[in-house]
Amino acid sequence: MGKTLAEKILSDKSGKDAYAGDVVVAKIDHIALQDGTAPLAIKQLKEIGFWRAASVTHFFIDHAAPSPRRELSNDQKNIMDFALSIKADFNPVGEGIIHQVMVEKYVKPGDLIVGADSHSCTYGALGAFGTGMGSTDVAVSIALGKNWFRVPESFRVEVDGKLKKGVFAKDIILKIIKDIGADGADYKALEFHGDCIKNLDVESRLTIANMAIECGAKAGLFETDEKTREYLAYLGRISDFKEIKADKEVDYEKEIYLDAFDLTPLVAKPHSVENVVSVEEVSGVRVDQVFIGTCTNGRLSDLEVVAKILKGKKVPKTVRLIVAPASRRVYLEALKKGILDILIEAGGIILPPGCGPCVGIHMGVPADGEVCISTANRNFKGRMGNPEASIYLASPATAAASALKGEIVDPREFL
Repeated sequence: MGKTLAEKILSDKSGKDAYAGDVVVAKIDHIALQDGTAPLAIKQLKEIGFWRAASVTHFFIDHAAPSPRRELSNDQKNIMDFALSIKADFNPVGEGIIHQVMVEKYVKPGDLIVGADSHSCTYGALGAFGTGMGSTDVAVSIALGKNWFRVPESFRVEVDGKLKKGVFAKDIILKIIKDIGADGADYKALEFHGDCIKNLDVESRLTIANMAIECGAKAGLFETDEKTREYLAYLGRISDFKEIKADKEVDYEKEIYLDAFDLTPLVAKPHSVENVVSVEEVSGVRVDQVFIGTCTNGRLSDLEVVAKILKGKKVPKTVRLIVAPASRRVYLEALKKGILDILIEAGGIILPPGCGPCVGIHMGVPADGEVCISTANRNFKGRMGNPEASIYLASPATAAASALKGEIVDPREFL
């Protein structure tokens, strides 16, 4: 019987002929933690008496970057001190979001990666099995360099056809989440195939893989191809390329089909990611804040789309347009290309590379009754720091167009 991508990677890392449902102990290639989750993992490591990292471990300061409060500053100092003491990789304020920097510097096809962050599934866009774990499990992974995994069943998601103008990868994954449901793929691996997927660049695939967790998936996986090779070459890491393909005869638990040509711009309404409707259904909803960034849509190609819509225009004074590049690299490239000039001249506020308002700590907490349209991956009640505010999720194009209009609007009017 053939194997899925998840079965192949977990078989390779465990040294066993593993299939869905099997429990394996597998060697981990990389472990990543951020300032929101690292303190508990460090506490657990100190309690069990381990003072060296058995795997390549990376610590990031990205969720509160720079810190807005004393207690967070103390946490961040403790993370830095601990990371340096065990000779782990430490990424300070300003380097960028954990998932973006991991992709830029470390993730390789075929890797097994765990993170103390649920959106570690992002790494599947490069053909790696990336998954989130609790801080205690991550502490064990750091200490031992391995952990146990139940090999997940896989859903084959086939996306064929061509995307129409104004429709993007964010719309694809919102449609999938709407159809599957918020818990419809619990502990499954989503495996993406089809002509549309093959034509997507890697940054678009990262958006889709990033949000696999929003329907409960353990991982979101893509086969590697020439676009993967080109992306790694762009990052200066072409030697990291490896071909990873699922076998042809595979017993998938479920197969899902989607015609990309039928898609229109979509929006997830408060307070659930699966509460997805067409942009027409929410057109006219007042917008007070627009947030463009995060590990979902803070990459260079996202900012390019936004700049294309905003060039030569101004957002209303009643709208706060907040932009956070996903990494220092993205920030510098956007600066060199003149993209940030366009966004600032349009009235945008550029934040340091990091998570920014997404997690509701600082740099964009909305007021009571306000509406924010965001390119993030979650719109739960209180997610951005105020349970009395409402969050809508959309593509960078829809967010940018809505910033200009001061209300949710179809981006196709501006492209």
